[in-house]
Amino acid sequence: MKAAVVRALGEPLVIEERPDPEPGPGQVRIRVEASGLCHTDIHAAHGDWPVRPSPPFVPGHEGVGLVEELGEGVTHLAVGQRVAVPWLGWACGRCEHCLSGWETLCEQQINTGYDCDGGHAEKMLAWADFAQPVPQGITALDAAPLTCAGVTTYKALKVAGVRPAQLVAISGVGGLGHLALQYARIAGARVAAIDVTDEKLRLAAELGADLVIDARKEDVGEVLKRHGGAHAALALAVNEAAFSALNSGLRRGGKLVMVALPAHGTMPVPIFDTVLNGTSVIGSIVGTRQDLAEVFQLHAAGRTRVIRETRPLASVNESIEDVLGGRVRARIVFDLATEG
Repeated sequence: MKAAVVRALGEPLVIEERPDPEPGPGQVRIRVEASGLCHTDIHAAHGDWPVRPSPPFVPGHEGVGLVEELGEGVTHLAVGQRVAVPWLGWACGRCEHCLSGWETLCEQQINTGYDCDGGHAEKMLAWADFAQPVPQGITALDAAPLTCAGVTTYKALKVAGVRPAQLVAISGVGGLGHLALQYARIAGARVAAIDVTDEKLRLAAELGADLVIDARKEDVGEVLKRHGGAHAALALAVNEAAFSALNSGLRRGGKLVMVALPAHGTMPVPIFDTVLNGTSVIGSIVGTRQDLAEVFQLHAAGRTRVIRETRPLASVNESIEDVLGGRVRARIVFDLATEG
């Protein structure tokens, strides 16, 4: 099988031939049809974060494909069934976090494309209990971005406790942001979309944003305050200044939800203003299996639209450069079914 492999951190990925992986007990082998390129894949390949993955490894945590072989003990999935493999590749199921519905905080978790090989390959392994069935009517190409970009922003809005008529600010209208905007509207919120490129600002307007803010020309905090301040603000842009700008635009009692992970990023939190205004700064990491099931249900019902472009896996290094250069409208999805 072909796979895009990180041989050394910070170096271009290598397309190489590898033997088909064999599923162990509780695992399945999947013939990958589509794999979305997330900014986290780039952080992984570059070794940007304090906890680094160990090369060689295959990145990718938006892998979708057909079950090809069942490991010992797997009875709830079937050969030929379409499944998605998210960032949360495995969790212990026994700790306080898992038992209380916060499996994404499990300290023993294994992350797809980081701790184990991911979806940027023709075939991959997954723990069967964490391979999410994809409902009929959802294509693999659509399911791939929903598997991380979708579930991550859906969960962030849940964490923020967004309610109808509230103002939600979304910074970064890309792979995550274009879906966050749609989930916020489904929740009945008013949406302020913030970006620094004309194309993404147009996309925000096309998707129904109530307010579009060009951060190149306008003070984000001031604009939000003129509209009453944001009840919730999702920081999706990989830019430290964008976090502070959102924080300055919160209304009293508002919540800043941090999602993007700038390399070694920090944000000063003004203590006086935070205490006086009763604002919150919260971290939100991906979503649970139940969250992903709900994301798929919404898409199957026609409530969301995935903006994507397809490319061959061989374009992985060029695609990474395009993401870093802001030349991608929303999400790149590697189409492995067509290649196969």
